Amino acid sequence: MVKIGMVIGDRYEVLEKIGTGGMSDVYKAKDHKLNRLVAVKVLKQEFSENENFVSKFRVEAQSTAGLLHPNTVNVYDVGDEDGINYIVMELVDGITLKKYIEKKSRLSVKEAVSIAIQVAMGLEAAHNNGIIHRDIKPQNIMISKEGKVKVTDFGIAKAATSNTITSNVMGSVHYTSPEQARGGYSDAKSDIYSLGITLFEMLTGRVPFNGDTTVAIAIKHIQEELPSPVEYNDEIPISVEKIVLKCCQKSPDRRYQSAAELIADLKKSLITPDKDFVNLVDPDEESATRVATEEEQRTARESAEGLTDTAQMRLKEESTDRYEDDDYDYPPNRKKKRPAPLDEEDDLYDYDKPRSRRRNNQQQGSSRLEKMTIVMAIISAVLVGFIVILLLGRSLGIFGTASDTPSEDSSTELATVTETAEGIQIPDVTGKTYAEAVSILQDDKGFKVEKAADSANTAAKDTVVSTSPAAGERAKSGAKITLYVSDGSNADKETAAATTEVSTAKSEGQVTVPNIIGMTSEEAVITLVEAGLTAGSIVETTNEDSNLTGMICAQSIAFGTPVSEGTIINMELSTGPATVTYSYNADIAAPTEGENYNPGTPVKVTLVTSDGTTLLSTTTSDFPVQGTYKGITAPTGTITFVYSATTPTTTNPETGETSGGDTVEYTVTRAVTFTQEN
Repeated sequence: MVKIGMVIGDRYEVLEKIGTGGMSDVYKAKDHKLNRLVAVKVLKQEFSENENFVSKFRVEAQSTAGLLHPNTVNVYDVGDEDGINYIVMELVDGITLKKYIEKKSRLSVKEAVSIAIQVAMGLEAAHNNGIIHRDIKPQNIMISKEGKVKVTDFGIAKAATSNTITSNVMGSVHYTSPEQARGGYSDAKSDIYSLGITLFEMLTGRVPFNGDTTVAIAIKHIQEELPSPVEYNDEIPISVEKIVLKCCQKSPDRRYQSAAELIADLKKSLITPDKDFVNLVDPDEESATRVATEEEQRTARESAEGLTDTAQMRLKEESTDRYEDDDYDYPPNRKKKRPAPLDEEDDLYDYDKPRSRRRNNQQQGSSRLEKMTIVMAIISAVLVGFIVILLLGRSLGIFGTASDTPSEDSSTELATVTETAEGIQIPDVTGKTYAEAVSILQDDKGFKVEKAADSANTAAKDTVVSTSPAAGERAKSGAKITLYVSDGSNADKETAAATTEVSTAKSEGQVTVPNIIGMTSEEAVITLVEAGLTAGSIVETTNEDSNLTGMICAQSIAFGTPVSEGTIINMELSTGPATVTYSYNADIAAPTEGENYNPGTPVKVTLVTSDGTTLLSTTTSDFPVQGTYKGITAPTGTITFVYSATTPTTTNPETGETSGGDTVEYTVTRAVTFTQEN
């Protein structure tokens, strides 16, 4: 069993536990040999005696030990000691991409693409080393504090060989490829599919497929078409939209065939995002006849050179079956292959008709297409004209002024930021929850938000009662806005209880807000999405209930409330009870209570808090010792005095022997209490 403070492998000192998984626990440790911090993954005790688990654990280390890349979490060492099987890895100081998405609701297009490029570069290095990850998802992607992206947890990765790799291992079902969902062959293109789903989530803040069970979700990956990410975020440019769709094609052959291909398109999208350059294969047109390029013809000839005569003859015979163009006659006595007719009256592909008639039908089809194009052009021109007239009318006051603002009751209005020389107008967020206010002021307007408690009001807990500067005033982007938030001390408890036990009939298209208090942010987001709601912003805040540390402690709409599908629910994530600090104005008198102390004696004075922080350590003979200490994190401390003194000499009157006069070190301790800071 691993304990804090123990040393593994005679060099890795275990400092703290930082994570846990299905098979292993992860600890932060110090490598004393190289004087650096590392992460040590340890196989759980219940699996350490199972050879099958131990073998999988070792395969993970072996498959990634030789992989050194800036975008992968590197493996340094592997070993076992006294029944402890461990892998030593690079320690990444940061958070998972999953938590990063949850914090920001969704990422900007540029940021999402940049992250995807780094992930793809890490995968490219792995694929080039014959390693398929098989479990790409935001939870397995780390974002360091420096913004570096690293792929981690190759726990179910396998080194690829020349043999076909089949695996029943299915990664997280929301990101698994169709072939993995079927339990079949998976390769580099499976990782590309999972990365496409991850990019979808970065851009939209949600996964494309959800269901009541993992099986239901897996079936959707196999059968249902991927929704376009533009349906959930209309700011996504066409190039990025098509990159996602190409990554997530059902057939691996229609996806990017390598990470390098994907990286090239992702980089191009950063430069020309609105250019339609991504080549998507239409399944309905994939089997249509086309003229092979010179490169394809050359490749085919080179491939055929190695075939036997019999094989080449068979290849020629099969190739004649594929002639479908009008410029070719079918070989005699050979069945004609053709697409199904469009309809009975306009059969452009009716091969029983004379060729001239077929061409006439094609011309008729082209004529109809031209007419439709003209009609669409006319409609577009009318629409453009209407929009121009509408804009002119608004500017002239005919249809209302351009400064008209939408109703405050609109929950779907798009926030706009208009900054003048005086700054951005501060919106009124009084009456809103703290999470909602942060979303409006920080995410939409770009202000920095600071929270302050307000107990002199009757508003419900976590309700904004005022701001500084006040609503309506203007401040520069990035300026600090203080939110005064009710602590709930004067709120009517009966009213609060009634609010949290709302029970009204739901109308069609409405859902009931679930209770997400006490859930992790990941669990809360999944719960909201599965309920048909939208997970909004997640802001960190303090909460006196220590049991909620690291959990959702507040939600913008109370559970049990009927709301429309897709309603945004903002959340607050507890960082634990508010930190209390103390101060101490020291006026330390001499240790006169100590034995044989005499003024002028040098004394070592040490002041240490109850949590082990040393505030003072000095040697002096001048008292009192004065000083001011602030930001102390413990309420009490101890002053220790250490000095040397000579014991008094005494003479025994009966024997005349003299004793004493020895130099002795004395220690005196004195308790001290600090003052709590406001």
